[in-house]
Amino acid sequence: MTTTSLDRESKAKAGGAPPLRAAPVAWRPIAVVAAALAVLLFAFASEYGYHADELYFRLLGKHGFAWGYVDQPPLLPMAVRAAMAVFGDSMWAIRVPAVLCAVVVTLLGALIAAELGGTRRAQTLTAFGVATSTMVLSFGHWILTTSFDTVAWAAVLLFAVRALLRGEGKWWLWAGVVVGVGLYAKYIVLLLAVALLVGLALVGPRKVFREWRLYAGIALALVIGAPNLIYQATHDFPQLQMAEGLAGTDGEANRAMFATNLVLLFGPALFVLCLIGLWKLFRVPQWKPVRALGVGYLAATAASYLIEGGRPDYTGGLLIALLAAGCVAADRWAGRRRLRLSVLAFCMALSAAAQMLLSLPVIPKSALRDFQIASMPLETVGWPRMVQQTEAAYRALPAAERDRAVLLVDNFGEAGALDVYGHGLPTVYSGHNELHKWGPPPARADVVIAVGIDRARLAAGFRSCTVVGHIDNGLGIDNPEQGVPITVCRGLKQPWSAQWPEYRHYNAYL
Repeated sequence: MTTTSLDRESKAKAGGAPPLRAAPVAWRPIAVVAAALAVLLFAFASEYGYHADELYFRLLGKHGFAWGYVDQPPLLPMAVRAAMAVFGDSMWAIRVPAVLCAVVVTLLGALIAAELGGTRRAQTLTAFGVATSTMVLSFGHWILTTSFDTVAWAAVLLFAVRALLRGEGKWWLWAGVVVGVGLYAKYIVLLLAVALLVGLALVGPRKVFREWRLYAGIALALVIGAPNLIYQATHDFPQLQMAEGLAGTDGEANRAMFATNLVLLFGPALFVLCLIGLWKLFRVPQWKPVRALGVGYLAATAASYLIEGGRPDYTGGLLIALLAAGCVAADRWAGRRRLRLSVLAFCMALSAAAQMLLSLPVIPKSALRDFQIASMPLETVGWPRMVQQTEAAYRALPAAERDRAVLLVDNFGEAGALDVYGHGLPTVYSGHNELHKWGPPPARADVVIAVGIDRARLAAGFRSCTVVGHIDNGLGIDNPEQGVPITVCRGLKQPWSAQWPEYRHYNAYL
């Protein structure tokens, strides 16, 4: 096993520790882990169905390029559109970028471990831990806003660690470039930059603030992200309106589940390693220059809890650095002791199996009724049945009414599913997030097939409304669409132009 300067921790005194040198990168085992992750994700890429967010990104991408949307920057929809152009319009195709993001994050996590002086084994442990975490398996299976965002966080952290441990200011320039590009995936990458600066101000090394390339990196981030930020400024900052909507609808529930969701983000075993890594950042003398990462994580998580509605996944990227530190510490603890190595290997393997069960569609669809523990995959089941039942309601209309009918759905998942699976249906409208801007329906549309719309809202806008059915996925699975009413409404009480503002709602799918 390669010995690094970290192994001299017990001999070093605070303030007099020898400088830490990055360990040689163990490319072969890291590449094996990354390749195995890609194979695993592609093996399950066509199982179950689309995530609601994927259906939404597909819709936005098909609608054409935009510099921004009310709920997100433009990168994800454009990435989905590009994947469809290259690989075809399929569920497997749009998930290719997600798999690549998971692979890159795995590599970046291992590189952070190498910068922290981790041995070949520590780097491999980090790669394995990152690759089998719930967070990475989830955004690697589905293409989500966190897919590209976490790549940006991990890259910024790697460059920050290099700048601080190596004393090479050029890495602040690269960090700025990544932050600027990351703004096109998710604005919350700015929280990482602010958290790191807060950490540096509180625990140092404060000499970094005399480094001109730090400010050049900040300037690069702002210049690269300028078109995106200009869009926000010229559209009354819709992202702030979206954040307010999320906090109002989901904030209380997210905060109530914050601790549980935080642990499940990486799984209990890996989360313990993250806590060890956080602790060791303040205990290992050679890691003193990067203690700002620990303070930054605490600051960013507190801000996310208080401001962003209590979503621990918003700062999950920082856990990658903490996990790397924890794996380096665990590797040193295990040493050559067989019992400790066996315990570490068993815990990592058990964690991987549990996270796969929670994150990937490994349970046969026919058995999901009895194994409804994998909460996220459940929402991907039943879209074709929902579309079939909506189509049946439309076909049941008299021919004269079908000519002036439209579909009105509650959320972007339903709108996206109707676009993927629907045949010969009228235009679909929704007040959910960006889709509200695509309305209102035409003035002549006085017949509506409504899916999931609040009954009181419909009664306020139409003279008569009749529930003609309820969505049934056919598998007895309790997911967000199960039991949603399908309603036929006739006779507008007032023009669509007057009603449409009341249909707008900003919130996540769930």
